[in-house]
Amino acid sequence: MEMKKVAAVLLVLFLVSSQMVSIEGDAFDCYDACSTGCVNRDVRTMLRCDRKCAIKCDRKKVAVTGAAAVEGSG
Repeated sequence: MEMKKVAAVLLVLFLVSSQMVSIEGDAFDCYDACSTGCVNRDVRTMLRCDRKCAIKCDRKKVAVTGAAAVEGSG
């Protein structure tokens, strides 16, 4: 009788553990996730935030290109 209870408990634990799903974050691109929060009316502040994201996410090319494009247009 005791073996049946142990087997039933193990079966229930196995079923519960097999139904668990791991959840991953949506932001798979570090730079995209960071720069989404950089929206601001002040262009200078936005560029500063963008450069910080490029440094944090190790994308130097993006920071230089973005700063040159905005500074040259004004």
